[in-house]
Amino acid sequence: QGLRHNATELALYRNAPRFSAAGQATQMIIGASPESDRQILQLTEGLYQKYKLKRVFFSAYIPVVEDSLLPALTAPPPLLREHRLYQADFLLRQYHFSADELLAEEAPNFNPYLDPKCNWALQNLHRFPVDVNRAPLEVLLRVPGIGPTSARRILRARREARLSTAELKRMGVVLKRARYFILATDLPYGLRLGREGAVRALMDPGVSAFGMEQLSLFGRPELAAAKTLFEATEEAVRCLASRI
Repeated sequence: QGLRHNATELALYRNAPRFSAAGQATQMIIGASPESDRQILQLTEGLYQKYKLKRVFFSAYIPVVEDSLLPALTAPPPLLREHRLYQADFLLRQYHFSADELLAEEAPNFNPYLDPKCNWALQNLHRFPVDVNRAPLEVLLRVPGIGPTSARRILRARREARLSTAELKRMGVVLKRARYFILATDLPYGLRLGREGAVRALMDPGVSAFGMEQLSLFGRPELAAAKTLFEATEEAVRCLASRI
């Protein structure tokens, strides 16, 4: 309502003060209610598109009050989920992804072991490998390990010569992830990995920092059966590979 009122004022008075000149933002508490990541991301996308918000922030719910409608006081805050939502929010704002591309109705929550961009790439292997010497900007931005800055550097540099992985690395491309999805002069056929190999190569090494309690994708019983972090990781690799 304030935005519409301000637009009317601007039409009438050129010198009318801007409404929230720095841009509006909002915050969502994650984990206090049963919404899925897909619902949260769709709402976030709608706020950006319809209300032109500058940013949407996320905060993991920390139980402080006992209530039957809220998580138990002993429940850990969903920090990893918060982290994945921030990564997805960045993909919406900077990489031109849509919420429905990142999460499907049949799989409405983010994978805790993979960042959202890597997860999307593994679910869409038919789109890869991408030839970095030919692909347009919007396709380069979908490659894990290539960001907006490095994608534009690629577009400029390939006008002069065809690019190799060494040159891509100097441009800021994260080859640890990108090499599985690209073609270059010294990588003419791409890298061939099986499903489990691809998942293992792209798994987020920082996941363990959030604690095994955070990894709810497969439910705690499966993870509790694993005696070591290595065993839990291998179990996750097999489960994830079966879903690709």
